[in-house]
Amino acid sequence: MSSQEAAAFEEASVPLLEDLASTSQTKDDAQEDQHDLVQRVCIESKKLWHIVGPAIFGRVASYSMLVITQAFAGHLGDLELASITIANIVLVGFDYGLLLGMASALETLCGQAFGAKKYYMLGVYMQRSWIVLFLCCVLLMPLYLFATPILKLLGQPLEVAKLSGELSLWLIPLHFSFAFQFPLQRFLQSQLKTSVIAWVAMVAFVVHVILSWLFVYKLQFGAIGAVTTMNFSYWVLVFGMLGYTLCGGCPLTWTGFSIEAFSGLWEFVKLSAASGVMLCLENWYYKILILMTGNLGNAQIAVDALSICMTINSWELMIPLAFFAATGVRVANELGAGNGEGAKFATIVSVMTSVIIGIFFWILIMLFHYQIGYIFSSSKPVLEAVNQLSHLLAFTILLNSVQPVLSGVAVGSGWQSYVAYINLGCYYLIGLPLGFLMGWGFHLGVMGIWGGMIFGGTATQTLILSIITIRCDWNKEVINLNYFLVLDIINLILMFHKIQVEKTHIRIEKYIT
Repeated sequence: MSSQEAAAFEEASVPLLEDLASTSQTKDDAQEDQHDLVQRVCIESKKLWHIVGPAIFGRVASYSMLVITQAFAGHLGDLELASITIANIVLVGFDYGLLLGMASALETLCGQAFGAKKYYMLGVYMQRSWIVLFLCCVLLMPLYLFATPILKLLGQPLEVAKLSGELSLWLIPLHFSFAFQFPLQRFLQSQLKTSVIAWVAMVAFVVHVILSWLFVYKLQFGAIGAVTTMNFSYWVLVFGMLGYTLCGGCPLTWTGFSIEAFSGLWEFVKLSAASGVMLCLENWYYKILILMTGNLGNAQIAVDALSICMTINSWELMIPLAFFAATGVRVANELGAGNGEGAKFATIVSVMTSVIIGIFFWILIMLFHYQIGYIFSSSKPVLEAVNQLSHLLAFTILLNSVQPVLSGVAVGSGWQSYVAYINLGCYYLIGLPLGFLMGWGFHLGVMGIWGGMIFGGTATQTLILSIITIRCDWNKEVINLNYFLVLDIINLILMFHKIQVEKTHIRIEKYIT
């Protein structure tokens, strides 16, 4: 090859070599980006499961106490099962949803304050929540005192309404335990102290199992004995978490009872009310499903079958609700730290993880659709009815693996009021009428009611929340958070200054006199 040909070949080879080098560099960059993404997912998953793992255990153990009570009642008889179901799911469930939702305001406030390292505010926020929720419990007392006439008015069978009313009076101590339990849980969760909640829940669960066996089988207290055990078990949860908090478990965030808890109550009530409405509209939706079923023919079997499915659904729902709490904490912490992209990434990881778990349980229900009813009843008509409803149960569980996580994003970001309107529209303006139409208009019974409410309400709400979350401007959320957090701190400083001025005036008056 001549020198000219060699020079020409070398000149022609340069672009090719550059292209090969560029392609190789692009591949290396892609592999590096993929490695970084996997690493980020692992780090975020570790943070998420640090909250979710103990939260799942604590919530499942806590809800299992209701399941055990219902299981004991189911083997006492169909009337006892239906009555305890109405008392637990409808009466307790109505105020449970409201109080749980109101307490979730702490996930916004405590989570963001912890992320911003304003530790002192967490104790103040929790004390405000105790005050607000206790007053709410007092206002909800007529629900328990007049349960029988209320249930009769709602069309429940006479025997079921009467026994449910008697049982509801024994559940009043349980009712008041929620006012302290829920704020304590969120106070500890926002500080990532979820292992404490899990250990306390395990102790309460063991206490509940022992007392249920003692009261129902040994002492033969029947249905009243079954529901009374819950009073003891749930107050074990309260005193366990309270003891940890007061005895030095949270030195940075708990500095003792403060008069500042009574300041800014109206603003706290507004946020709590928005949170309560957001969650309770969804929670009450399924209670209304059981009430509507109670008006069908052969209501006792229909209520028993649906209550078993709703109990299994609620039992599994403790996992998405743990993701609800964890997502709220992670999003609030990242926003409090001024990291909008971190909040967005936490949302994506949480949703994907919850969906994978939801698919697993969907497959499980589809495979064991007939056997699941044996946990609660040995009645053949009830088991057949549960088998017919099992496919709807599977799809409900699948949808519920997404929706609570998106609600957790809303709580962490402080969007409660917007989500409350969405829930109202989807569940009560679309889902309920569609369920009523399919149940009675098309004569599909309980399957029609449930199917219409699920695909009309829950699916629509999940779609809307997904769109809102995808379109969210996370950097703007950081700016909004900083504004409101600074405003709250300024209010506290002004209140402290006012107290000091008043004390000075009192000293001057004493000196003059």
